[in-house]
Amino acid sequence: MAQPAFPANSLFSTNPPAPNNTPSPAIATTPASSSSNNTFLMTASPVRNRKSTSDGYKPKIITTVGAKPACLVNASVTYVGNDMMYAFGGFDQYTDEVYNHVLKLNLACRQWSLVDNFGDIPGVRMGHTASLWQGDKLLVFGGENEHRQHLSDVIVFDLKTAYWTQPEIHGTPPRGRARHSAVIYDDKLYISGGQTGHDSVLDDICFLDLKTWTWSRSWKFVPRYDHASWIWNGRIWIFGGINDEMEKNNEIWWLDLRGSPGFENAMTYGTGDRQMISSRYSRFPNNASGQPATGSTGYVANSSVQSYPSASSASRSPYAAPGSISSLKFHSSPNLPSQAAGMHFHVFSSGCMLDFVTPAELTCETSLSSLELDTLRWQKLADGKDLYSPNFRWHYCTVNAEGTHAWLLGSSVEPSADGNGVSASEYLSDVLAIDLRKYGILGNELATDSRPKMPSSDANVSSHLTGIGADLSLTFDQPPESGSGADFIITADPDDMDYDASPSTEANPTSNAMAPVSRPIHVHKLILHARWPHFARLWSAQMSEFHSKKMHIPEPYSAVRAFLFYLYTDSIAPHPQNGPNLNDVAGMLVMANIYDMPRLRLLCVHRLGRELDIEHAATIWERASTANEEWLKRRAAAFCLQNWGRVVRTASFKNLNHASLIELCSESDVDSRVVGGEELELLGALNRPFGNFGSTRKRSLGSAGVVAVDEEGEEEGEDDGMDVN
Repeated sequence: MAQPAFPANSLFSTNPPAPNNTPSPAIATTPASSSSNNTFLMTASPVRNRKSTSDGYKPKIITTVGAKPACLVNASVTYVGNDMMYAFGGFDQYTDEVYNHVLKLNLACRQWSLVDNFGDIPGVRMGHTASLWQGDKLLVFGGENEHRQHLSDVIVFDLKTAYWTQPEIHGTPPRGRARHSAVIYDDKLYISGGQTGHDSVLDDICFLDLKTWTWSRSWKFVPRYDHASWIWNGRIWIFGGINDEMEKNNEIWWLDLRGSPGFENAMTYGTGDRQMISSRYSRFPNNASGQPATGSTGYVANSSVQSYPSASSASRSPYAAPGSISSLKFHSSPNLPSQAAGMHFHVFSSGCMLDFVTPAELTCETSLSSLELDTLRWQKLADGKDLYSPNFRWHYCTVNAEGTHAWLLGSSVEPSADGNGVSASEYLSDVLAIDLRKYGILGNELATDSRPKMPSSDANVSSHLTGIGADLSLTFDQPPESGSGADFIITADPDDMDYDASPSTEANPTSNAMAPVSRPIHVHKLILHARWPHFARLWSAQMSEFHSKKMHIPEPYSAVRAFLFYLYTDSIAPHPQNGPNLNDVAGMLVMANIYDMPRLRLLCVHRLGRELDIEHAATIWERASTANEEWLKRRAAAFCLQNWGRVVRTASFKNLNHASLIELCSESDVDSRVVGGEELELLGALNRPFGNFGSTRKRSLGSAGVVAVDEEGEEEGEDDGMDVN
């Protein structure tokens, strides 16, 4: 039977749909070309005389219409693909009701609507999890109902038919819980932590085998609730949340899943040898203030949001986990986001844990930071002022399966009201859409592709590359007489060319035939045609290079060679032999921009952002400016200013042309000054151990550096150091 509708003023509001003013996509321009008798000349990049750069990327707020849901507490919000988002359940703090409504948001037309759903409709709940499964189903587990009964049931919602089913579950279910975490991996639903009965904190982990619908036993892990969990590189990771002492923490825990029969073997009926523990009850706290209830913790985890104070710890599971458990506590780092302030959303993408620190009060310091799981290093990707408006509060966060986009759901804190006198802050009326690729995030597919997945091949066993790329690398830049089959020649500018020379060096080769060129690079036109869309277009047009079998690219030789090697191997990973260094990758970034190759551009931005160092910072800044990569440019500029004394002594800084030198120096604040070594040491002594000068300043590190002081006296700086235990 269809689910009855609730009054519009309690759960959701209705508005007429607004027109969809979606901007037209940008049109990529094709580089111009000119030809001589024997060589085709690709147009040079605007490295030397460029003045204009993009305004930078800033996420936009989408205002929604239709049946906007109330700012429900501990509901679930899940992005399911195709610009669709589903919200389910939650507690309405204004009416003291718990719901089981299903609402969907169409991001294309920006409209909320109530979903008529059928079948085994679940009871009302909050603090549950809703995980996307098989691309078209939501797997709902646990939560607590209006009587504070903690649930352990599993319900499946089919997104195509809007039909609920309750599968027949085998084995002993885990203890009922709410505000836990859930993640699906390898046809298993992993459940960890949460709260149950008298607000006790659970420390167990178990999984539901989705092939046999059988529960595993519970193993002891770490006591947490309102935390985030995800699976990466054969491990399940946990970060954030509240521990059993009711404290926020910045510890990360992980449990190895590989090599353990307990995790890898399929569960069969009757293997869940655990005692059934009954649920217990406690009174749901009521927030009488006019603001959405956030509790004393202010934490957000997965698709559940806001938290409430708790007390006693839970009873421990008697079973030790079959895999090794490790943890790491971060003590200090300028890039470590404070877990004590702001509303935190922790999500996973591309081998990184992303921490969205959103405004919770007017004085909260906000940011977007990432924790690289391979290196366990924090990086600050963006300042909060570049992401969040101070006039909005965000209550939910969801990401797509690819890990390339994130959405924050919330509302304005302005006192504006609709015709019924209802404040806009009472509804989830706004969405902040964030393209994570603009901040150097690859996305899960590219991050997985960049990791070794199979041996090279029998033809090239020792190669660091994988698959056919290892074999093709053997034929790269080998002359035809060696039997390589190379049938095309590409030349470039010598690496030591003076780019401050007169503009005639970039003129038509017919008027500048004596311009120096690099030694030839021997390639195969078939590979270039298949892998380089711009070359394919030129080849189809049968330009002069079609007959001469030669082409000149007016970019540095090392960058051009690295670019061509990428076409052969599909990799820009570093390697002692042919793997490109950071200078080469910076040059490839410019070429990816010229030839409209978004995948290569993303790979370059990701590597340059992660491996930014003293020796290459100036070059990366200059190439990022040329390629209009505003995020990478700002990041490299801040790094240069913070380490100014060392950067100005590098070859990459000395190789900048006059205009670039002036522009890089102008990146500093107008009130900046160079601090000498003695003064900087004095600042360092005053700042230990917290790194703050007084209560509002941050110090630059190094023997000397540029200290940028803003209007409030805060110093802009970044340090990649990390003190961990």
